[in-house]
Amino acid sequence: MLQVLVFQHKDIPEAGIQIPKGTVKEEEDTYNAVIREVREETGIQKFEVQKLIAADYWENDDGAMHNRYFYKIVCHEMADEWEYNPTGGGEEEGLTFQFFWISSEEEFELIRGHSDYLKLVFDE
Repeated sequence: MLQVLVFQHKDIPEAGIQIPKGTVKEEEDTYNAVIREVREETGIQKFEVQKLIAADYWENDDGAMHNRYFYKIVCHEMADEWEYNPTGGGEEEGLTFQFFWISSEEEFELIRGHSDYLKLVFDE
């Protein structure tokens, strides 16, 4: 069964439900950035970056423009849910994320911008 990994902040429920995300470092391409970010943010070590689903420009709530890249990642034999402390530092330092899987885009409401391309994943 196809599922999408999402998380919420353990101690900040008002932050909402999100998909794992991250920033492309200056010396990285998007493919290597997604590998690093998945490992840092979720703790998952064994996975396959299957394909780029979409890329766009997006305006954040503060008016800043961001390039966004959405990748399909495949992993097998994962726990149904787990907690993880991200290792990338920065704003995520000291946070605990609670990860779980969703099976449809209607199952949970994600924060603004995070469900933009779920339909492309679930309709494959």
